Amino acid sequence: MPKAAAQTAKWNAADYAANSVVQQTWARELIAKLSLRGDEHVLDVGCGDGKVTAEIARALPRGSVTGIDASPEMIAFACKTFPKSEIKNLKFQVSDARKISSKTRFDRVFSNAALHWVDDHEAILRGAAAVLKPGGRLVISCGGKGNAHDVFLALRPEMRLKRWCEFFRKMPLPYFFYAPADYEKWLPRFGFIIQALNLAPKNATYAGAEGFATWLRTTWLPFVQRVPENLREEFIAAVTQRYVAKHPPDAAGQIHVRMVRLEIDAVKV
Repeated sequence: MPKAAAQTAKWNAADYAANSVVQQTWARELIAKLSLRGDEHVLDVGCGDGKVTAEIARALPRGSVTGIDASPEMIAFACKTFPKSEIKNLKFQVSDARKISSKTRFDRVFSNAALHWVDDHEAILRGAAAVLKPGGRLVISCGGKGNAHDVFLALRPEMRLKRWCEFFRKMPLPYFFYAPADYEKWLPRFGFIIQALNLAPKNATYAGAEGFATWLRTTWLPFVQRVPENLREEFIAAVTQRYVAKHPPDAAGQIHVRMVRLEIDAVKV
């Protein structure tokens, strides 16, 4: 994912690819909002394992898509899984979302489930504005204010216990969940006209306690990776137990997590 916490998180791209169905489902909803004709040039910011970027490429028979991500592990996985020899209008590169630059001018700048990893959203908007054509669209969905609140309520008391507290001293802020009011200030500053801007509640489901623990293991890396490797499974199990005690499985055995997405649709003047 893009930089900030991702600078210290080392991603296992294969694990993420195998356990990110929720993100992919939401990405498909966002792709539909791009209203693609098939000849556009698209930039996917925070492309991760590349599967969403490849899906966009297939919708662009006369266009192209570039996926960027700050994680070398993610980009290496994406290049191997979706080689240019098989999808000729698709390319990937390691790049910081705060330093977007390109000779190409894009019709769309797209980002799904990534930008809450980045500390400086004004820098993202500055870069997006620089590479978008006039009339081009910025279409984003990322964690918004209040996202995964119940997970933090399970994490924080566990982190304060004597067993774990030494590992979390001076921990930097790992995620950046903004509100529409923030973007109402920023978007016009960088030459964007707002089309839609809102917080959208989402329901993420996982297959029981084991599925929830897998999600923690593969995506909550700023927390999990602060714990020594030989103790990580114990920490994950403890947080999972706290969460499940408050939010038990439904009749189908599914664990639910209340998420909040910040959804942005803006046009470059």
